[in-house]
Amino acid sequence: MRFKRILAALMAITILFSLSIGVSAATVPDATIDFTKTGKIDIYKYDLTMANTDDAVAALLESYVSTGVKDAALEAAMDNGTVNDLGNGQQSYGYTIKGVEFSYLKVADIVTYSETEADGVHRDMVLYKFDDAKDAALLSALGLSNADAYPVIDAYAQAGYHFFQSDTLFDALSAALAANATNVKNALEQYMADQNAAKFAETDEHGHTSADNLDLGLYLVVETKVPEMVTSTCNPFFVSLPMTTVNGTNATNGGEEWMYSVTLYPKNETGIPTLEKTVRENVNDTGKNNGSDAIDDGYEHNATASTGDKLDYLFTDKLPAITSKTTALTVWGWFDTMSKGLEYNGNEAAENAGLLNGHYNANDVEIHFFRDAAMTDKITDWKLTDATPKFTVTYGTGENGATTMKVDVNEAGLNEINTATTVYTAPGATDKGYSKCYVSVTYSATLNQNADVVFGDDGNPNTVVLTWKRSNMNYFDTLVDNAHVYTYELELTKEFSDGRGDFSKVNFKAQNTTDNYWLVARQDGDGLYYVTGHVANEADGTTFVPNSSAGVLTIKGVEDDTYVLTETKTDNGYTLLRDNITMVITAADDASRPCGIYASDVLGLVQNDPRYVTFEGYKELAHNLLTASATVDGKAVNMKADNGSVNAIVPLTVINTRGPELPKTGDNGVWMYGPIGLAFVAAACCILFLAFRKRKSEDK
Repeated sequence: MRFKRILAALMAITILFSLSIGVSAATVPDATIDFTKTGKIDIYKYDLTMANTDDAVAALLESYVSTGVKDAALEAAMDNGTVNDLGNGQQSYGYTIKGVEFSYLKVADIVTYSETEADGVHRDMVLYKFDDAKDAALLSALGLSNADAYPVIDAYAQAGYHFFQSDTLFDALSAALAANATNVKNALEQYMADQNAAKFAETDEHGHTSADNLDLGLYLVVETKVPEMVTSTCNPFFVSLPMTTVNGTNATNGGEEWMYSVTLYPKNETGIPTLEKTVRENVNDTGKNNGSDAIDDGYEHNATASTGDKLDYLFTDKLPAITSKTTALTVWGWFDTMSKGLEYNGNEAAENAGLLNGHYNANDVEIHFFRDAAMTDKITDWKLTDATPKFTVTYGTGENGATTMKVDVNEAGLNEINTATTVYTAPGATDKGYSKCYVSVTYSATLNQNADVVFGDDGNPNTVVLTWKRSNMNYFDTLVDNAHVYTYELELTKEFSDGRGDFSKVNFKAQNTTDNYWLVARQDGDGLYYVTGHVANEADGTTFVPNSSAGVLTIKGVEDDTYVLTETKTDNGYTLLRDNITMVITAADDASRPCGIYASDVLGLVQNDPRYVTFEGYKELAHNLLTASATVDGKAVNMKADNGSVNAIVPLTVINTRGPELPKTGDNGVWMYGPIGLAFVAAACCILFLAFRKRKSEDK
């Protein structure tokens, strides 16, 4: 409501020149137009959205009535000295808007009509003389035709020209904007372009621009260029040079004289598009989520995974406002760069190289549109399999062999974003297409099972750059974000107490007890394994064997979970471990390591502009990186680095001791068994013999 009042006040400025000269209390010279003079227009452009966050300024604007007179108090309140970082080394002050461009065009001469008409009444009034050939498109945009012109008498009429009263013009403009502001803006923007309308210089860091030495007459002013944070161009308006004074906040001489210098304070509402990138481990690879499309179902800036796992990625954006052709999008696309240790599951080249572990999907990328920030009220889905795809996907190779993916909305897609009628259906709606709606892009990747993967706290970062451009922008703007995937290693060093055992005779099984599966891995060297999957049954899990010369067993590519290692076999003559070994990896948010990606966005809008983070649909993008720690059998251990990345390896040393020795066949303790046995037999025989003789004697 406040914005509508301000716009109404602005419109009031432009129509005041229609006041009757006859009621002026000015001196005679000031009461009539001096055509030897020229006119001037000053414009100060302000951010209404931000100004309304300041209670004092909001109260001022609530009751403010514009007069066309320069207002130092308003300018001081709006240009309060606060510095705003606009990116590209640019800045503005307070609530001013830098970089706005207005086009202006004299569309009619001011004439005096003083004639006695057919009814005998002599009428004296100001009219505006329009050129039929030049101004037909303008009048059509206002819903007017020559039939709406004032019916001047034949003696006054001029071929090729028609004359209009101010009431007719301004009522028509107001009604047309109310009925369909977008169509009117589009038509008038095109009209100004066709007429090669002059342009004000872009507003400076104080929001100011001006044009002087202007011929007197009626001017049309159209906002034809706005910076990216502006959600909608202001409505076109007429300015009369000169105009009759009007009472208002900073003037009390209404109706008393003609003003040749007019100062205007139009406002824009603002907002910024957004970009966020998040990731989660796929639910089928034991991701801690439900596998739904919901943006709050396990998606975070950081994830941990095992090598060979599928990762689900998500970009989420808020589109800028689209209210006319000037604010329509001409470019919207994402450029994503994976770390070398990750591969896009839609990349056929990666599939042919055997890197996707069964996750290949040529149509992996999808785009979804929603009405709400929670992304629950869906508008439509775009897929590569659509009869007329609305976007393209191109895979490439970046620095250091990293894979890239370029997702570009094509002409058909941009047309739908700019002009769709499924969202804003009310007659005269200002917003068009998918203005201020929300977009998600989904795709997946596989964590490689090779030496390209980074283990430990450095992680595997994945950066996305959103590039976009409006039709009125002669430059591209960007936003950036990234996500990290972390994975780790288990390193077991096998020793024999006497240094004589055979490492190749030792076997281990590894179980993830957090998710209740047995590790499956690919051997990539003597004692070196990369995890490739998981199985439910122990028998199907990989049997791990240490390095035959050094006794080191390395299992690369485990996520932050609890692992139980069981020694299932050792060399002959040595004892198996009595208990299982429990190794726990914990990855936690590290407040001492904030992600610095947002500082890299220096092109255009600042990623985390503090002025917008409290508004609906916006939030401050800030996240910390992860740091890992580990325990073995409940005792903390110092994790080792891998190729400079700290906290990558959980180390453990296992020692097998010799078992108790049994006497060998042929030794004294063995050959004596025979004689001792014979002695026992002889003794038994003697006892039986003596017993037999004694019984025989007793029988006699």
